[in-house]
Amino acid sequence: MEMSLSTSFFRHQISTPLLPNSLSLPHRVRCPSPSLLSRRPPFISACTRIGAAGSDPIIAKISNFRDACWRFLRPHTIRGTALGSVSLVTRALIENSHLIKWSLLFKAFSGLFALICGNGYIVGINQIYDVGIDKVNKPYLPIAAGDLSIQNAWILVVFFAVAGLAIVSTNFGPFISSLYSLGLFLGTIYSVPPFRMKKYPVAAFLIIATVRGFLLNFGVYYATRAALGLAFEWSLPVAFITTFVTLFALVIAITKDLPDVEGDRKFQISTFATKLGVRNIAFLGTGILLLNYIGSILAAIYMPQVFRRNLMIPAHTILALSLVFQAWVLEQANYTKEAIGGFYRWIWNLFYAEYMLFPFL
Repeated sequence: MEMSLSTSFFRHQISTPLLPNSLSLPHRVRCPSPSLLSRRPPFISACTRIGAAGSDPIIAKISNFRDACWRFLRPHTIRGTALGSVSLVTRALIENSHLIKWSLLFKAFSGLFALICGNGYIVGINQIYDVGIDKVNKPYLPIAAGDLSIQNAWILVVFFAVAGLAIVSTNFGPFISSLYSLGLFLGTIYSVPPFRMKKYPVAAFLIIATVRGFLLNFGVYYATRAALGLAFEWSLPVAFITTFVTLFALVIAITKDLPDVEGDRKFQISTFATKLGVRNIAFLGTGILLLNYIGSILAAIYMPQVFRRNLMIPAHTILALSLVFQAWVLEQANYTKEAIGGFYRWIWNLFYAEYMLFPFL
């Protein structure tokens, strides 16, 4: 009888309206003794819920903000930037392995962080000015979803720009700083009015190709050689990867709008996809990439002194066949939004694959 009364009293205290919030619970409710808890499992869950109530909102806020910041950085673009820089640095080090020093490690990581900051600035400022479009095309992005405020987004992009420029100017000299600044400038006029070059298809894909093609590859390779104490030297393999990736960036530039046709038409954004149609752009992008792969195979055949035939030819043949297969899958799916998204992601996978191969070609 005494046990049932205490149980009833405990339940009454939890449910009573006299407890306006969880802060008052410790003054009114005392968890039972361990012996009683072992005999009444419901008490355990009740006390656990009471104890967790105060900490969950704070942990959830931190977790949500961290997730929003990660989505704000557009991880697939970070992977491309990181892989590209690591690939070019690795190639330069393989060519000059006798000059490798442990002291270069900090410089390499600081350079990578600067590139990620630059990438974050460009994709971040694009999201700030594309909120309305993203609510239609990419509602999962943090600003469009309401998970990140415009004010916090501005704080992040200013931090990325300042941190990146500070690192580059301190560690890599005026020439690399100029290339880095040019990349930030092009990323700005791509998204920010009154320029907003993304409205003009040719200007848009030329900017993307310049930043992802020329600036990233030549900039990283030159910076690595400078860190090794070497003057800039023309390199056929670097010229190859720059040309290859520039054409790849052109394809990414024209195909990135495939999933966004609905929102672009609504906001009167002119892209190749809205003008020529999804199917035609998919075929055009596939054709350009196939020419890229054919050119790579021919380069290996006619320049065996520069490239490793036994790796370059079979690898690019396999990648080309996988591209054709993905284009066929897209055709069979009748160009649904889900299929278009899958096709676009596969193009990025091929982009990553080329950088992973490059140091060993």
